[in-house]
Amino acid sequence: QLQLVESGGGLAQPGGSLRLSCAASGSALYSYAIGWFRQAPGKDREGVLCISSSGVTTNYGDSVKGRFTISRDNAKNTVYLQMNSLKPEDTGVYYCARRNYACAPSGIYFGSWGQGTQVTVSS
Repeated sequence: QLQLVESGGGLAQPGGSLRLSCAASGSALYSYAIGWFRQAPGKDREGVLCISSSGVTTNYGDSVKGRFTISRDNAKNTVYLQMNSLKPEDTGVYYCARRNYACAPSGIYFGSWGQGTQVTVSS
């Protein structure tokens, strides 16, 4: 059974960078689409980026466009979220989750959610 664990969060200054990892265990990751989602305090969870099993990416909005990049390394059973030019509004808990093969427009279509990793952007 697939389990996902997020890591790599922490404190960054505005304009800084972080790389988050979503590591899979219990099953191979290559057949799954993996999405990154985040939830800021007092706000609903929102999609960030998703990558399909074939490497096709989906951007869920303009807020991170041009700043964040999603990638996967199937040999390491890991999906990454590279976050550059961080802003205070990027603060929140970041989660990864899976769906078979293709990305989907909402997190309700994903499962195997990890516990999340905290990202705080502050000077």
